[in-house]
Amino acid sequence: MKTYLRILGYARPFADFVPLYFLYTVLGIIFGLCNFTLVIPLLNVLFGTTEQHTVAISAAPPDFALSIDYIKTMFDYYFTQVTAARGKLGALSFVCLILIVSVFLSNLFRYLGLRIIARVRARVIRNMRHALYERITQLQLGYFSGERKGDLMSRLTNDVQEVEGSVVNTLTGVIRDPLFIVAYFVLLLYMSLKLTLFTLLILPVSGLLISGISKRLKRQAHQSQESLGTMLSVIDETLGGIRVIKAFNAQPYIMGKFRAQNNKYARTLRAMANSRDLSSPISEFLGVGVVAGLLFYGGTLVLSGESELTASDFIGYLILFSQVLVPVKALGGAFSYIQRGLVAGERILKVVDTEPIIRDQPNAHVLPPFEHQIELRDLQFSYGDQPVLSNINLLIPKGKTVALVGPSGSGKSTLADLLPRFYDPTGGQILIDGHDVRDCTIHSVREQMGIVTQESILFNDTIFNNIRFNTEATEAQVVEAAKIANAHEFIQQTPEGYHTFIGDRGSRLSGGQRQRISIARAILRNPPILILDEATSALDTESEKLVQEALTRLMHSRTSLVIAHRLSTVQHADEIVVLQNGRIVERGTHEELLVRAGGLYQRLNSMQTNGILI
Repeated sequence: MKTYLRILGYARPFADFVPLYFLYTVLGIIFGLCNFTLVIPLLNVLFGTTEQHTVAISAAPPDFALSIDYIKTMFDYYFTQVTAARGKLGALSFVCLILIVSVFLSNLFRYLGLRIIARVRARVIRNMRHALYERITQLQLGYFSGERKGDLMSRLTNDVQEVEGSVVNTLTGVIRDPLFIVAYFVLLLYMSLKLTLFTLLILPVSGLLISGISKRLKRQAHQSQESLGTMLSVIDETLGGIRVIKAFNAQPYIMGKFRAQNNKYARTLRAMANSRDLSSPISEFLGVGVVAGLLFYGGTLVLSGESELTASDFIGYLILFSQVLVPVKALGGAFSYIQRGLVAGERILKVVDTEPIIRDQPNAHVLPPFEHQIELRDLQFSYGDQPVLSNINLLIPKGKTVALVGPSGSGKSTLADLLPRFYDPTGGQILIDGHDVRDCTIHSVREQMGIVTQESILFNDTIFNNIRFNTEATEAQVVEAAKIANAHEFIQQTPEGYHTFIGDRGSRLSGGQRQRISIARAILRNPPILILDEATSALDTESEKLVQEALTRLMHSRTSLVIAHRLSTVQHADEIVVLQNGRIVERGTHEELLVRAGGLYQRLNSMQTNGILI
C-alpha cells in the first residue's frame, strides 16, 4: 500500500483532479444505479401490478430531502401521474425514456472521469521517469560500477511501463469500484436488510482467496523483473562487444547466456499469467454461488410471504446484486494485476531513494575563478577497505603542466578523478586557491575544468552538436575550435560537414578523429584547468601526432594535469610525478628523473625505449 501511495504521489497536485474526478464518479454511480432500479417499475408494468403499486402514492409531490426515500417517492409520484394520464403504454414509454437519459448521463460522466484519469496517468509516468532519470544523473560514478547498465535501462523503460500498465491503469477501478460497491450495498440494505446481511457473510471468502493469489503474484513479479534486467544486461554486453564475440567464435556461448535468462523470464511470465488468470474464475464461481444461494433463500421468503419484497422487487434486487459482482470481480482482478506494477515501482523507488554520496554541502559556496594554484594536501583515498592513494602532497601552480606517470594500478586515474569531484577523498584535502573543493558547489568546481579521456565519449548526434555540447557557441566559434584541434580538415571531408551524424558513440569516425572532436569540445569550453587522461595512448602514430599537436595548443597558458603511459608525450611537462602503489615515489623534470640511477622513471623510460610495454 505504501508503494502504491508513493506512486500516486507523482500525480501532485491532487487538487487539480481529485474533486472533479470524485464528482464525475459519484454522478456516474448515481445514474448507473438508476439504470437498474428502473427495472422494478418496468416489471410492474409488464406484470400488470402498476395499479396496486400506485394506490398509496400521494397526489402531491414530496418535500425535498437528501435521501433514497425522496428519490423513490418523487419517481413514484411522476410515474403515477403518467400512468393515470396515459395508461400502461404511457408508463412504459416514461420508464424507457428515463432509462435512456440515465444510461446516457452515466456513460457521459464515466467518460469525463476517464479523461481525467488519462491526464493523471500521463503525469505520474512523466514525473516518475523524470525523477528516476534525474537521480541516475546525480549519482556518483562509484554507483555505476556496482550496477548493471542493462538493469538500470530496464528500470527506466520496462519498469516504468509496468507501473503505467498495471498500477496507473487500474487507478479507475481502485477508486471507482469501491465507491460502486458501497453505493450498491447501501441501496441493497435499503431494499432488504435480511437478504443483504446473508450475502455479506459469504463474499469475504472470495476476498481471502484472491488475497492469497495476489501475494504469490508479487513474489513471481519480483523474479520476473530481476530476470528481465539481467537479460537486458546480456543484450547490452552483446551489442557493445559484438566484435569480440565474432572474433572468438563465441556466438554459441553468448547465446547460451541469453537463452538461460530468456527461458527463466518466460517461465516466470507463464507462472504469473496462470496465477493472475486464476483469480477471475474463482471470483466468478464464488459470485454465481452466492447468487444461487441468494436466489434460493430469497425465493423461499417471497413464496412463503415472509419477505417485505414483492416478486418484481426481488427480481430487481437480484439484478442489482448481480451488478455488485462486476466491480467486486474487477477489484479482485485489479489487485492481482497490480502486483507486478508494485514490484516495478519498488525497483524504481529504490533508485530514486538512493542518496548521492557526492553532493553539495548545505553551506556550499561558488568556487571563485582560478587564480593561483591547486594543492593536494595529505590526500588519501580508498575503495572500501582497499587503499588506493596515500599521503599525496602536490602543488600545481597556475599555468604549469604536471604529468602523472607510473605502472598500471598506481592510482593515476583515481587521482585525476578526485579533482573534479567524481569521488571525494577519504582523507586530506584538495584545495583550489585555498578553497577545499568539498566546500564548493560541484557545478562551480567542474565549470572550471575540461577533461579529455582515453576513450572519446561522443553522442549519437552531429559533429557540430558534439563540439558545441552544453554551450551557446556560434558556428564560427565551433569551426575555430575544430581548427585548433586539427579536426576542421577531416570534418569538411565528411558528407554533410559539421552537420554529419557520427553514429552511436562516434562509431562512424576513426579513433583519432573522435579524439580530436573531444579536444575541440574542450577547447570551446575554454577551461582554466585541464585534465588529460591518457588522451593519446590508444592512437596510431599519425593520429597521435595530430592529436598531440592539438593538445599542445589546448594546454597553452592553461593549468594541466596530464596522465600518460607514453613518457614521450610528457617530456616537456614542468613537473613529472611518478606514482607507485598509490604513493609518490619520484618527482622532477624529464631530464632530472632520467639521470636518477635506479629510479622508477628511468626504468620505465628504458623499457619503452626498448619496446617493452608496461
